[in-house]
Amino acid sequence: MNNETLKKRDLAVVWHPCTQMKDHEHLPMTPIRRGEGVWLEDFDGQRYIDAVSSWWVNLFGHANPYINEALRRQAEQLEHVILAGFTHEPVVELSERLVALTPQGLSRCFYADSGSAAVEVALKMSFHYWLNRGRGEKTRFICLSNSYHGETLGALAVGDVALYKSTYRPLLMEAITVPSPDCFEREPGETCEQVALRRIADMEAALERHAHETCAVIVEPLVQCAGGMRMHHPEYLKRLRQLCDRYEVHLIADEIAVGFGRTGTMFACEQAGISPDFMCLSKGLTAGYLPLSVVLTHEQVYDAFYDEYTRLNAFLHSHSYTANPLACTAALATLDLFEKDAVLEHNRHLAQVIRETLAPLADHPHVGDVRQHGMIAAVEMVKDKATREPYPWQERRGLAVYRHALERGALLRPLGNVAYMMPPYVITEEQIRFLGEVLAEGIDKAVA
Repeated sequence: MNNETLKKRDLAVVWHPCTQMKDHEHLPMTPIRRGEGVWLEDFDGQRYIDAVSSWWVNLFGHANPYINEALRRQAEQLEHVILAGFTHEPVVELSERLVALTPQGLSRCFYADSGSAAVEVALKMSFHYWLNRGRGEKTRFICLSNSYHGETLGALAVGDVALYKSTYRPLLMEAITVPSPDCFEREPGETCEQVALRRIADMEAALERHAHETCAVIVEPLVQCAGGMRMHHPEYLKRLRQLCDRYEVHLIADEIAVGFGRTGTMFACEQAGISPDFMCLSKGLTAGYLPLSVVLTHEQVYDAFYDEYTRLNAFLHSHSYTANPLACTAALATLDLFEKDAVLEHNRHLAQVIRETLAPLADHPHVGDVRQHGMIAAVEMVKDKATREPYPWQERRGLAVYRHALERGALLRPLGNVAYMMPPYVITEEQIRFLGEVLAEGIDKAVA
């Protein structure tokens, strides 16, 4: 097998995600034969540093020996069993450990098989909670501008990235959208914290008007990832928690992309010292091995569904592969690695290396912003530095960065005009500096 043979076979039968397939008439795809650590290797022996953790899921490198061995043992014992009326040790242990690890008060785990599915669970559970409590008038949700929570219809409805949402708008419920505390949108001389305080007033106004009909507010804590890695100050989350309590509205924290150490703490909510009513986790939950997601909530929500069968108050949402034992085992091995290897402490050092590596780009004439939360760092290309006017999206400037990076042996897949790094935690200082060099070269090509 070689690259060309597999590409031809692929184009005959496969429809790829988030892709205009006609692009492959001039933009070759990259077949991958194997992975090891931060490296991906194609069939012709070319290697690429996986600087985006294969869509933000990989934490501890490809083909991690510890996770591999845990999966091998579990596969020889139990590959899957229905979770309705049955249980198994991996799901019980994982739930115990997640309850102990997540913010205080989250005590119940409900499993699904993707981040988008977890968001659907949280939305339905919040609505159903209020219905069971006799508040059936609560049917709406509040989200932030530029937010993204997944591709299924409920998740799309509470997102605000037009690229993904606009086509399907006739199928979607209508969410209430409030301006994001995005620090990129700061006024001259304004700090990120001041932006957060200004924008929380917009949220308060929306809650004052709509709380009576609102189930929950949903946010991506600290980083709006698919929205271009836009970032905000933790003070916004702190104030939002207070508002949700005051107006009797749930708070859903979508930590699917930012959980498990990505922002510098185990969970982004920790940086605001808050506990949400629902926390959605996926992606890094299994360190990129298998599809699994979980929604954690507290006893007050759980108790609203705990009733006699004939009352028909049970939460009947289900997936065939709910809490698959292999996926739960991968998640347990992932948590083991956090405990064994002082990962968060090491990440703080790596994050500083990333910060120092990308800092010079702040002076680039076509860079409007260099921003970072922990192991997530982004560089935003702009047409005009003074006004931060963006390049037209049709020019696909980020594509030039992507193509240059592949030529240099790196997987850097920008979001429009935003190039970013979200690497596995096993990356080295030298590899980070190499990525910084490649990124700088790619930006120069993209804006030439």
